[in-house]
Amino acid sequence: MKELSLNVLDIAMNSVKAKAENILIKLVETADTLTLTIGDDGCGMSEETVKNVMNPFYTTRTTRSVGLGVPLLKLAAEQTGGKITVESVSETVNPEKHGTTVTAEFFKNHLDFTPLGDIVSTVTTLIQGAPDIEWKFEHILEGGSVELDTKQLREILGDVPLDNFEVIKWIEEYLKEGYASVS
Repeated sequence: MKELSLNVLDIAMNSVKAKAENILIKLVETADTLTLTIGDDGCGMSEETVKNVMNPFYTTRTTRSVGLGVPLLKLAAEQTGGKITVESVSETVNPEKHGTTVTAEFFKNHLDFTPLGDIVSTVTTLIQGAPDIEWKFEHILEGGSVELDTKQLREILGDVPLDNFEVIKWIEEYLKEGYASVS
């Protein structure tokens, strides 16, 4: 993929499909590294699925015979000298505490580092496409952080849905202003 934000979109959509109620997207950026974490409380994966999730020719989908999301993220991380980990607990193993966390580390100074891209559009698209999920977004940079928590938005908005056009535009502007203040 040409931008890491597209990987974020793909992996987060897996969390949506896993029936997550809460999804965290966290970026921690230093001068040299970018660590991306996407965590959810969805149905989780079996141990066998976790072992095979890095294989592009393994998928649980019936509509196609390949699953490229995690393998492409793994490739993007490893080509910079970074790494990826996938931790998951299936709800069949633990009905109370289940879900999946994908963490990828990138070395930004490497020639093959894929730029982050338009993370603002990615986050707003995810919220608009799955407005009933609680989304928490954090991007910690050396100069500050950009954060958004839909639980806090719901407290302020009351009955106004998050996929309302005005709300989505506000979220987009809020994130853009946040990035302008830390750059």
